[in-house]
Amino acid sequence: MVSLLSRGIEAGSLCYKVRQQAYIRRQTKRDVDERRGRFYDSVWRDAAQAVGWSVTNLAPDLMEIRSGRRFLRVRKNSTSLDDAITETIAADRPAVYKLLRERGIPVPSHVVCAAGDWTKAWSFVRAAAWPCVVKPARGSAGGVGITTGVRTRGRLARAMAMAGSHCSEIVIEQQIAGHVYRLLFFDGEFLDAVLRRPPVVKGNGTSTVRELIDAENRHRIDGGIHASQSLVKIDWEMRNTLADQGFGLHYVPASGSLVRLKNVVNDNRREDNVAVAASMCAEVIQAAAAAAEAVGARLAGVDIMTPDPGVPLHAAGGVVIEVNTSPGHYYHYLREGESVLVATIILERLAAAET
Repeated sequence: MVSLLSRGIEAGSLCYKVRQQAYIRRQTKRDVDERRGRFYDSVWRDAAQAVGWSVTNLAPDLMEIRSGRRFLRVRKNSTSLDDAITETIAADRPAVYKLLRERGIPVPSHVVCAAGDWTKAWSFVRAAAWPCVVKPARGSAGGVGITTGVRTRGRLARAMAMAGSHCSEIVIEQQIAGHVYRLLFFDGEFLDAVLRRPPVVKGNGTSTVRELIDAENRHRIDGGIHASQSLVKIDWEMRNTLADQGFGLHYVPASGSLVRLKNVVNDNRREDNVAVAASMCAEVIQAAAAAAEAVGARLAGVDIMTPDPGVPLHAAGGVVIEVNTSPGHYYHYLREGESVLVATIILERLAAAET
């Protein structure tokens, strides 16, 4: 009886700890989201003040920025510049790849299949001479539901389940060697380019990877938006990336050594984003601009992967992997290198069109 009672108390204590940890994670996420909201509130208000436009709050996180009859409505990085159909197209990966291929813009070798179509999915992965990336076919911004380094049955099954939880169709594509670059355009004008490095932690010789991640997240929480706009999330993308380096969450890296946590870059920090507009060759910029035009986006963040942005995509083996109609501003304001004031540029261009 005492043993049963003891086990019951232990189980109850464990459940309490699990609930408590879940509550802390929810509260932390809410705090991070609120900081991100304050960042965009400040960005748009400063831009409006710079060009002499008025700001009206229509709802929480929703502003109308106006000058006479011309106005722009914004919620964080989302704007009224592009219509719902354009945004729908941009969020549809198979549709975007089709539009780009028709225009001769390189995209990854890929296959589209139902989230439960194991035969088609495994056939593509098994035949590939490279690791694959599994993504939801539509929606899921911020790298959610994306798994890289897929080459085995086990990894494919987990990746399909992850992507399938966000969309009934998935895209499986070749994983491209190189780095992720975000090129920003407004009405066809090239505004900026950013190298987005993947998230890393630095070993101290005593802490495990999991402990280093906890310390990194505490640093981001304490540093606020100037440290990062997100926290590092432990998921299968991370486990795969660590395993490919021969590591796990309990591995203790040597002091000073860097451990790449993910190939997907969305959980990186401020210093992982680097201004590189001067490194882009004209042909890469033209290809990215053509991708934005193909989707029909006025404000577009075009993501490319290439080993060398100073060489045309076809020659370097690079590809366009995404066209975003609500591109984040963070990488252009807070990063290594001079800031580009995206919101101010947008309002200036709209004001110039009014005259």
